[in-house]
Amino acid sequence: MAESPGSQDEGTGARRGRRPIRPDPESGPVALLAHRLWELKEQAGDPSFADMASRLGAAASKSSLAAAARGSALPSWETTWEFVRVLAVDRLGRDPAEVRREWRAYWEQAANTAYAENEAPMPESHPSSPDSRPPAGDVGPRGGPHGGPHGGPHGGPHGGPHGGPHGGPHGGPHGGPHGGPHGGRRPSGRRTAVLATVTGVVGVAAVLVGWVLPMIMENAKSEPDPPAVPSPSASPHDDSAFEGDVTYPDGTVVKGGTSFDKTWRLRNAGNVPWQGRYLTRMNDTPCKAPKRVGIGPVLPGESVDITVRVRASETPGRCKIFWKMTDEDGTPLLAAKKPIFLDVTVA
Repeated sequence: MAESPGSQDEGTGARRGRRPIRPDPESGPVALLAHRLWELKEQAGDPSFADMASRLGAAASKSSLAAAARGSALPSWETTWEFVRVLAVDRLGRDPAEVRREWRAYWEQAANTAYAENEAPMPESHPSSPDSRPPAGDVGPRGGPHGGPHGGPHGGPHGGPHGGPHGGPHGGPHGGPHGGPHGGRRPSGRRTAVLATVTGVVGVAAVLVGWVLPMIMENAKSEPDPPAVPSPSASPHDDSAFEGDVTYPDGTVVKGGTSFDKTWRLRNAGNVPWQGRYLTRMNDTPCKAPKRVGIGPVLPGESVDITVRVRASETPGRCKIFWKMTDEDGTPLLAAKKPIFLDVTVA
């Protein structure tokens, strides 16, 4: 949801301009998640999205936080967690592990329900029916090519049904040399020749297959298998996701002059393995910390805990140190990502 013009954080004056329209929690699972984010935002004093992304230290942009609260599309878990972390954990002081479990359940419920509602059925296939052909017509009780209804092919006008003694010069005692016993049609010589030719071809083909096929199979066994062709891979995508503070969450009070171990948890959210990467310190403070600390190697989808040894300053005050992921030469990686940081109070 777009932020009103001239919005201000609590304690700095009332907000001016049109108030944003809240998503209706009854309109769907994504809107319900956004409605819960608005409720949390009000409980934490209703800071602006700009303040959440800058002053409160959310590792997500102002526009991403506003889109998460708009309720029109499901935000990523990383954006949702940053929205919740800076409000519920940093500002309201709730237990990080408990808050993470609660909101992860809210987010997964919205994701699963939204997917089930939007999933389309697979199209059904309707195979065509085979062609049906009418049966060939029966041959009627005709005589030979030139015979009468019952006579032989060349029987005379007085030939009886069986070609009697008055049949024509070619009519035999049973219908002539070309007629059947009762004037039926006998197979022609041409058809017989065609059938013989087809039978011969099929026989020769069977002999060839029986002779050649074993030779082909034998040669195939002796030849080496062709090299496997690698399947095309997806385009390289380098990304990280901040999963939380393992030790010394933001706002922890430490004693001056003491040393402690700060640990973060990051996840390789891309498809590029992390090799030769470091967290490199970006600023100097009265608290002392190494210039850089190694990461990984980390495969895509894996999480890694990164620990730095910090020595608190001798004098009281706030200690906030920023780190950025770099390569071995110190070149920053993942430029769009905000740095991770340590934020403690020295007493």
